[in-house]
Amino acid sequence: HTKFPAPMPMTIDPEKSYQATISTSLGDMVAYLHPSKAPKTVNNFVNLARYHYYDGLIFHRIIREFMIQGGCPEGSGRGGPGYRFADELPEPGRYEVGTLAMANAGPNTNGSQFFIVSGAHGVTLPPNYSIFGKLIDGFEVLSELEKVRTGSGDRPVDDVVIESVTITES
Repeated sequence: HTKFPAPMPMTIDPEKSYQATISTSLGDMVAYLHPSKAPKTVNNFVNLARYHYYDGLIFHRIIREFMIQGGCPEGSGRGGPGYRFADELPEPGRYEVGTLAMANAGPNTNGSQFFIVSGAHGVTLPPNYSIFGKLIDGFEVLSELEKVRTGSGDRPVDDVVIESVTITES
Protein backbone atom coordinates (compact mmCIF):
# COMPACT_ATOMS: atom_id res chain seq x y z
CA HIS A 1 0.00 0.00 0.00
CA THR A 2 1.19 3.53 -0.72
CA LYS A 3 3.29 5.20 1.96
CA PHE A 4 3.88 8.93 2.02
CA PRO A 5 7.03 10.58 3.46
CA ALA A 6 5.22 13.42 5.24
CA PRO A 7 1.74 14.78 5.98
CA MET A 8 -0.22 16.02 2.99
CA PRO A 9 0.39 19.61 1.85
CA MET A 10 -2.62 21.87 2.42
CA THR A 11 -4.67 21.63 -0.77
CA ILE A 12 -8.21 22.20 0.46
CA ASP A 13 -9.88 25.59 0.63
CA PRO A 14 -11.34 26.04 4.16
CA GLU A 15 -13.92 28.43 2.64
CA LYS A 16 -15.40 25.65 0.50
CA SER A 17 -17.72 22.79 1.44
CA TYR A 18 -16.60 19.17 1.23
CA GLN A 19 -18.65 16.01 1.21
CA ALA A 20 -17.38 12.45 1.30
CA THR A 21 -19.35 9.51 -0.07
CA ILE A 22 -18.04 6.41 1.67
CA SER A 23 -19.11 3.47 -0.49
CA THR A 24 -19.00 0.17 1.41
CA SER A 25 -19.88 -3.42 0.65
CA LEU A 26 -23.12 -2.78 2.60
CA GLY A 27 -24.07 0.54 0.98
CA ASP A 28 -23.16 4.22 0.90
CA MET A 29 -22.81 6.78 3.66
CA VAL A 30 -22.43 10.50 2.95
CA ALA A 31 -20.62 12.82 5.35
CA TYR A 32 -20.28 16.56 5.47
CA LEU A 33 -16.67 17.45 6.33
CA HIS A 34 -15.71 20.35 8.63
CA PRO A 35 -12.69 22.19 7.16
CA SER A 36 -13.24 25.24 9.38
CA LYS A 37 -13.08 23.14 12.59
CA ALA A 38 -10.33 20.69 11.56
CA PRO A 39 -8.51 21.95 8.43
CA LYS A 40 -5.46 19.64 8.72
CA THR A 41 -7.63 16.59 9.38
CA VAL A 42 -10.08 17.30 6.55
CA ASN A 43 -7.15 18.04 4.22
CA ASN A 44 -5.56 14.70 5.15
CA PHE A 45 -8.78 12.71 4.60
CA VAL A 46 -9.62 14.49 1.32
CA ASN A 47 -6.11 13.95 -0.08
CA LEU A 48 -5.95 10.28 0.94
CA ALA A 49 -9.40 9.77 -0.64
CA ARG A 50 -8.27 11.49 -3.84
CA TYR A 51 -5.25 9.14 -3.96
CA HIS A 52 -7.75 6.23 -3.68
CA TYR A 53 -5.91 5.25 -0.50
CA TYR A 54 -9.07 3.92 1.19
CA ASP A 55 -10.31 1.90 -1.81
CA GLY A 56 -10.43 -1.78 -0.87
CA LEU A 57 -9.56 -1.31 2.81
CA ILE A 58 -11.81 -2.83 5.47
CA PHE A 59 -13.56 -1.73 8.62
CA HIS A 60 -11.26 -3.80 10.86
CA ARG A 61 -12.95 -2.98 14.17
CA ILE A 62 -16.69 -2.75 14.79
CA ILE A 63 -18.23 -2.44 18.24
CA ARG A 64 -22.01 -2.34 18.47
CA GLU A 65 -23.43 0.83 20.08
CA PHE A 66 -19.95 2.39 19.92
CA MET A 67 -18.21 2.84 16.55
CA ILE A 68 -16.93 1.36 13.31
CA GLN A 69 -13.24 1.86 12.49
CA GLY A 70 -11.39 1.61 9.21
CA GLY A 71 -8.63 3.11 7.11
CA CYS A 72 -5.77 0.80 8.16
CA PRO A 73 -3.80 -0.33 5.08
CA GLU A 74 -2.86 -3.59 6.85
CA GLY A 75 -6.35 -4.28 8.19
CA SER A 76 -4.68 -4.82 11.57
CA GLY A 77 -5.39 -1.51 13.30
CA ARG A 78 -1.65 -0.82 13.44
CA GLY A 79 -0.95 0.53 9.95
CA GLY A 80 -0.92 4.01 8.53
CA PRO A 81 0.13 6.20 5.63
CA GLY A 82 3.79 6.57 6.68
CA TYR A 83 3.41 9.80 8.64
CA ARG A 84 1.56 11.17 11.67
CA PHE A 85 0.05 14.59 12.20
CA ALA A 86 -1.21 16.80 15.01
CA ASP A 87 -4.58 16.64 16.74
CA GLU A 88 -7.34 19.21 16.24
CA LEU A 89 -9.37 18.30 19.29
CA PRO A 90 -13.05 19.10 19.87
CA GLU A 91 -14.73 20.53 22.92
CA PRO A 92 -15.93 17.85 25.38
CA GLY A 93 -19.30 16.32 24.51
CA ARG A 94 -19.13 16.96 20.77
CA TYR A 95 -19.46 13.33 19.61
CA GLU A 96 -22.83 12.29 18.17
CA VAL A 97 -24.04 9.25 16.27
CA GLY A 98 -22.60 9.78 12.79
CA THR A 99 -19.53 11.75 13.90
CA LEU A 100 -16.39 11.08 11.82
CA ALA A 101 -13.21 11.24 13.89
CA MET A 102 -9.59 10.17 13.64
CA ALA A 103 -8.44 7.03 15.42
CA ASN A 104 -5.05 7.42 17.09
CA ALA A 105 -2.46 5.76 19.29
CA GLY A 106 -2.14 8.73 21.65
CA PRO A 107 -1.68 12.49 21.25
CA ASN A 108 -0.69 13.72 17.78
CA THR A 109 -0.54 10.27 16.14
CA ASN A 110 -3.21 10.73 13.46
CA GLY A 111 -2.64 8.98 10.13
CA SER A 112 -5.25 7.31 7.92
CA GLN A 113 -7.47 5.45 10.40
CA PHE A 114 -10.84 6.94 11.21
CA PHE A 115 -14.00 5.90 12.98
CA ILE A 116 -17.69 6.72 12.78
CA VAL A 117 -19.62 6.90 16.04
CA SER A 118 -22.52 4.45 15.80
CA GLY A 119 -24.15 4.45 19.22
CA ALA A 120 -24.52 5.63 22.79
CA HIS A 121 -21.10 4.43 23.99
CA GLY A 122 -19.32 6.40 21.26
CA VAL A 123 -21.13 9.59 22.22
CA THR A 124 -19.46 9.49 25.66
CA LEU A 125 -15.87 9.49 24.32
CA PRO A 126 -13.41 11.96 25.87
CA PRO A 127 -12.30 14.78 23.51
CA ASN A 128 -9.11 12.91 22.48
CA TYR A 129 -9.99 12.35 18.82
CA SER A 130 -10.10 14.95 16.07
CA ILE A 131 -13.63 15.32 14.71
CA PHE A 132 -13.62 16.11 11.00
CA GLY A 133 -17.14 15.40 9.76
CA LYS A 134 -20.66 14.14 10.34
CA LEU A 135 -22.89 11.75 8.42
CA ILE A 136 -25.78 13.44 6.64
CA ASP A 137 -27.02 10.34 4.83
CA GLY A 138 -26.64 6.58 5.15
CA PHE A 139 -27.51 6.15 8.83
CA GLU A 140 -29.27 2.89 7.89
CA VAL A 141 -25.97 1.65 6.39
CA LEU A 142 -24.12 2.65 9.59
CA SER A 143 -26.74 0.69 11.53
CA GLU A 144 -26.21 -2.39 9.32
CA LEU A 145 -22.42 -2.07 9.61
CA GLU A 146 -22.45 -2.00 13.39
CA LYS A 147 -24.56 -5.19 13.52
CA VAL A 148 -22.15 -7.42 11.57
CA ARG A 149 -20.87 -10.48 13.38
CA THR A 150 -17.43 -9.93 14.90
CA GLY A 151 -14.79 -12.22 16.27
CA SER A 152 -11.49 -11.71 18.07
CA GLY A 153 -10.44 -8.06 18.47
CA ASP A 154 -13.90 -6.84 17.39
CA ARG A 155 -12.94 -7.73 13.81
CA PRO A 156 -15.85 -8.56 11.48
CA VAL A 157 -16.05 -12.28 10.65
CA ASP A 158 -16.76 -11.37 7.02
CA ASP A 159 -14.82 -8.38 5.65
CA VAL A 160 -16.75 -5.13 5.40
CA VAL A 161 -14.99 -3.32 2.56
CA ILE A 162 -14.59 0.39 1.89
CA GLU A 163 -15.01 0.25 -1.88
CA SER A 164 -14.25 3.95 -2.37
CA VAL A 165 -14.34 7.38 -0.78
CA THR A 166 -15.44 10.08 -3.23
CA ILE A 167 -14.97 13.75 -2.37
CA THR A 168 -17.26 16.48 -3.70
CA GLU A 169 -16.16 20.08 -3.34
CA SER A 170 -18.52 23.04 -3.66
